Order: sequence, then C-alpha cells, then structure tokens
Amino acid sequence: MPKLWTETIDAHRAAVRDAALDAMAALVAEHGLVSLTMSQIAEKAGVGRATLYKYFPDAQAVLTAWHERQITAHLDRLTAAADPAEPAFVRLQAALQTFAQIQYHSARHHGGELATMLHRGEHVDRGQQRLREFVRKLIAEAAEDGDLRDDVAADELAGYCLHALTAAGTLGCPDAVHRLVAVTLAGLNAPAPLDFGGTAHDRRGDGADQT
Repeated sequence: MPKLWTETIDAHRAAVRDAALDAMAALVAEHGLVSLTMSQIAEKAGVGRATLYKYFPDAQAVLTAWHERQITAHLDRLTAAADPAEPAFVRLQAALQTFAQIQYHSARHHGGELATMLHRGEHVDRGQQRLREFVRKLIAEAAEDGDLRDDVAADELAGYCLHALTAAGTLGCPDAVHRLVAVTLAGLNAPAPLDFGGTAHDRRGDGADQT
C-alpha cells in the first residue's frame, strides 16, 4: 500500500478515535454515567455504531481510552510547565502548581461516580508511576543544588507532594490551591537547627526570680 494511503488511513482512524473519546467526555459531562450506550456515543461522535465497534468493544472501553488520553495530556502539561532553562526548584514549583490546578479543575468537571470508575486500572498505575518519577527527579536535582532538604529520600518527598496536592480537588477556590502548594513546598525546605538558647536550668529560672 502506498505511503500516502497508509498515512491517510491512519489519520482517519485517529480522527474517528478522537471523535469517540470527545463524544464520551461530552456525554458524561451532560448526563453522567447512567445508561451510557454505544449508540449514544456513535451519534454524538458522528459515526455509525458499526464503525465505533471496530475501535471499541463497549462503552467502558471508550471511557478508559478517554481517561488514558487525559492522563497523557496532564503529564504533558506538567512537563511543559517545567521550563528546562530554569533551576530545578523553579521547575518543581511550576510542576506542582500545575498538578494542583489539574486536581482542582478535574474535581469540578467530573463527579465522584466518574472518579471512582476512572481511578483504577493499569493505565492509571502507569500514569502515576510516570508522574512520581518526574517529580522525584526534580526534587533530587533541587536537593543537589542545595535548594531543598536532603535528609529525606527524593522518592518519599515526591509521594508526600503528590498526596498532599491531591487535596486540591476538595478546596473551594483557586487562592486556597495556591496556599496549599505553598505549604507543601515549605515542607521540602531544609529543617532549621533547633536552638532554644541557654540550658534547661537557665530557661526554668527565667521567670522564677521575677517578683
């Protein structure tokens, strides 16, 4: 088959697939997940039901494929936010801010029923692993630069950041999201040395002789 034909067929297949995924997203936003059918998805996508079945066996498969596309898009956003020309800590700040915003806006566009169905499966696990590794590398680099604490493993700190910022989905306004990011980043700072000043005897006596 000539290369041009192959490219045209591939482009057509990609267009049909994208149309189906966009249709699924629109239907879920409009009606939720109750009784979604392949016929509804096909009609919304502007393709025949038989054509849709060539790409997906059922509505759940369409939903899973759409979510996988969303995860990839989110990871691409995080990567784009971390300008390679900036120091690692600045890139980390930008990436975590973007992650928190994604959590915040996703919670408003997708209800609890959808979140429960989507946040399971191998594609989710792969996405989470890629995300954690991306953040881990930024933290490790920033720690090497002396901008972050180095007394805790970078992988543990990456997990801390991602778990903490997932709570952005429960917040009520963008300002609260910014505050959450600031508090999370503060936890990455090198701990200050404890200095209470003087001895325990001195501190006990500070107020004992006041009359």
